[in-house]
Amino acid sequence: MIELLGIPMAAGAGIDIYSGVARMAGKVWGSLHRAAEPSRTAVVVVHPSSNFLGHYLLGPLAERGVDAVGLNTRYIGNDSTLIMENCVLDVGAAIGFLRERGYEKVVLIGNSGGGGLTAFYQSQAESPTVTATPAGDPPDLTKAALPPVDGLVSLMAHPGRAIVYTEWLDPAIVDEHDPSERDPELDMFDPRNGPPYSAEFVERYRAAQLARGRRITARVRERLAELDEHPHGLRDLPFLVHGTVADPRFLDTTLDASDRKPGTLWGPPVTANLLPATLGHHTSLRSWLSQWSVDDSNCDGPYHLARTHVPTLVMYGTADQVCFPSHARSMYEAIPHDDRRLVPVEGGSHYLQGQPGLVAYVADTLVGWLEEKGLRA
Repeated sequence: MIELLGIPMAAGAGIDIYSGVARMAGKVWGSLHRAAEPSRTAVVVVHPSSNFLGHYLLGPLAERGVDAVGLNTRYIGNDSTLIMENCVLDVGAAIGFLRERGYEKVVLIGNSGGGGLTAFYQSQAESPTVTATPAGDPPDLTKAALPPVDGLVSLMAHPGRAIVYTEWLDPAIVDEHDPSERDPELDMFDPRNGPPYSAEFVERYRAAQLARGRRITARVRERLAELDEHPHGLRDLPFLVHGTVADPRFLDTTLDASDRKPGTLWGPPVTANLLPATLGHHTSLRSWLSQWSVDDSNCDGPYHLARTHVPTLVMYGTADQVCFPSHARSMYEAIPHDDRRLVPVEGGSHYLQGQPGLVAYVADTLVGWLEEKGLRA
C-alpha cells in the first residue's frame, strides 16, 4: 500500500519557492510504502532537492517488512534558492509527523546529496548550535522542533553540497560571464594536461577551484551589502555560475580509484560541465552562502557526523561516477563511535539503475542492519 503524506511545513524566511500553490499548501510531501504486516519502524530516504517519492528502495524495503518513506523538501526539483537550514526544518517536520503516527523507530537515509543533509539534521537534533543561515537569516535551529532519529544511513552519498561543488567547479573559467574564456594551464579538457593528470596538475587545479569559489563568495557578499541599501527592501538576487561538472576524477579513474567508467551521470564531462540541467548553475546570493560556499555552508557532513551518537551505516557503490570511495571514507571516519559500518556495493552505480540484484542486496543489507541494531520494531 502506498500513501501520499502531506506533512505540515515549518515556516521559512521570505519567498524562496516559486509556486504560490506550494506556499499556500504549506506542506512537504512524502510517499509512504507500507509493509504487508504492521511496522513500527519507518525508514526515510531524503535529498535536498531530488524527487524521492518514487525512490528505488521504497518498494523493496516494504516487501521486506519495513515501512519506507520517500521524502521531498520544499525545494523539490529546484535548488536555485535552496537554503540548507530550511531543509533541516523540513526533515524535522517529517520525523515529528512520523513520531506522532506512532512509529517507535525512525531511521534516516541520506542518498547522494542527502548524505550531508542527514548528518546536519541529526547533529542539530542531538545538540543544536546553528542560530542562523550564513547570510544571517532565520531559521534558528536551536529553537526548532528537530526530533532525533534512531539511526543514520549514508547511501551512495557525498559529504556535502558545498564540498562536492568545490570539487567540481571548473577553475579554467576566467570570465564568470563567458565560459569560453579559459586558462589552458588549468583546463582538464585540454589533452596537454591529461588524462592521466599529474599530481602537480591536480594540486594546482584543486587550489584554483577553491580560489574561484572564494572569488564568487566575495562578490556575493559585496552584492548583499549593496542590497542592504535597496530602497524597496530587495534582499536577494539570482545569478549564474558556469562550469560546475569539472572534477578530474570524471576522466581519470586512477584518481580516487574505483570500478567506475570515465564520464558523468549527464554524459561526457566536457558537455555536462556547461549543461543548464547539471549541478548548481542557477542560484541566488543567499542560497550560494547556505548551499554552495565551502567556507560558509553549515552543511558539512563529516563535521556533523562527528557530533552524532546513533548507529550509522555507510554504503557506497564501487562503480559510482558521482560519489567516490574517498567520500564514503570521509563520512565513515568522522563517526565518533564504534557503532558504525562501511559496506561497499561491488559494481554498484550511483542509482543502481538496471542493477536489480544490487538493489536487492542493498535492501537486504539495510534490513539486516536494522535487525542487528534493534531498529526494526
